[in-house]
Amino acid sequence: MSLQLEYFMKVIVDVATPIEVGRTPEGLLRIIPIVGGTFEGPRIRGSVINGGADWNLQRSDGIRKAWARYTLKTDDEVLISVTNEGFIYTPNLSQANQAPVDPGAYYARTSPRFLVADDKYAWINNSIFVGSLMKGVDDKVHLEFYQVI
Repeated sequence: MSLQLEYFMKVIVDVATPIEVGRTPEGLLRIIPIVGGTFEGPRIRGSVINGGADWNLQRSDGIRKAWARYTLKTDDEVLISVTNEGFIYTPNLSQANQAPVDPGAYYARTSPRFLVADDKYAWINNSIFVGSLMKGVDDKVHLEFYQVI
């Protein structure tokens, strides 16, 4: 049996200036506040609520690990909790801090988990998703999520 991907949604996240925690034994830790944004897909749309963050860890081998937690609010007022974890590999680290970054110059994949209490969106709780991300020309983070079917 083969797996297929179905487009779920695009999320455009507004972020604030990163807070640099510093060098830890695991790498350079930055907390990137998530302060808003929007999302839209064929069956869902709404806004990103201020108050989340990405705990971004840059390892010495050039891999950046992302662990983000934030909340979406649909246009019909339903809240969806998001935990999104993944990694970003940029062979040229100096390019990683420029905006925009050429999408062909890095690999960024995530495995998001969504939790929702409303029956209308219960199917989201019972699905597996994968994602990709990139820094846009607008200094926002652009994510695309796909449902594995």
